[in-house]
Amino acid sequence: MGPRRVLIVCGIAALWPLAACAGYTPTPTADTAALTDLASETPLPEAEPSGSAPPAEEEEDTGTWQTKWGPLSEIDRELIRKVRLAGLWEMPMAQDAAQRAASAKVREVSETIAGQHHTLDRQVRELASKLEVKLPVKPTEQQQRWMSDISGSTGSSYDATYVKWLRLAHGQIFGLIGKVRGSTQNTLVRRFSEQCNAAVLNHQRLLESTGLTTPESFPDPAA
Repeated sequence: MGPRRVLIVCGIAALWPLAACAGYTPTPTADTAALTDLASETPLPEAEPSGSAPPAEEEEDTGTWQTKWGPLSEIDRELIRKVRLAGLWEMPMAQDAAQRAASAKVREVSETIAGQHHTLDRQVRELASKLEVKLPVKPTEQQQRWMSDISGSTGSSYDATYVKWLRLAHGQIFGLIGKVRGSTQNTLVRRFSEQCNAAVLNHQRLLESTGLTTPESFPDPAA
C-alpha cells in the first residue's frame, strides 16, 4: 500500500492566536524491480522482514486495502504471511536434511528445496515491504512440533519423518494459493501466487522422488 496521508490538526489555545495547521505526506518509496522467477533469482543472505510495516495503529488488519497495484484483500495478506511462515521452518529443515539425511537422494532434494525456499523467502519479504504487510518472525507451534519431530529422529527414520511433514505442509497451502490466484485483484499478489504454486508443486514432486512417500506419510482422506 502506498504511504498513508497523515493530517496534523493543531488546536486553538486559549488567549493565543490561531495556530497554523499543516498536512504531511511522506515521500513515496521508490518502486523496486518486479519479482523474478525462481529459476533466475539469486538468493540473498537471510534477513529479518525489515521494512515490512503493519497498518496504522488506528486501522485494523481487516478488510481490503487500496494499493497502487490494485486492492489487497484479507486472503491476499493471509497467503503472504503463510508463505513467510513456511519459509521460517521448511528452509532450515531442508538445510539440515541436506547435511543429516541418510539417503543421498534426500540430501540432494533437500539442497534444491532449501535454495528455492531462500529465494521465495526473499520474494515474500520484498512483496510485504511494498504492500505494508506485517510478517511473522517465528514458526507456529505446530510447525515447531514438526521441526522437533524431524530433529529428534536419526537415520532412515529421520529421512521418512522429514519427507512426511514437508510434503504434508506443502499440500496444506495448495488450496490457499488456488483461492488467491482465482480471486486476487492485486497484480503483485497474482504473480506471486503463480510463483508459489510452481514452487510448492515442484517441492512435492521432489519429495515424492525420494521414494519415501509411503501410505504412512499421507494424511487421512477427507470426509
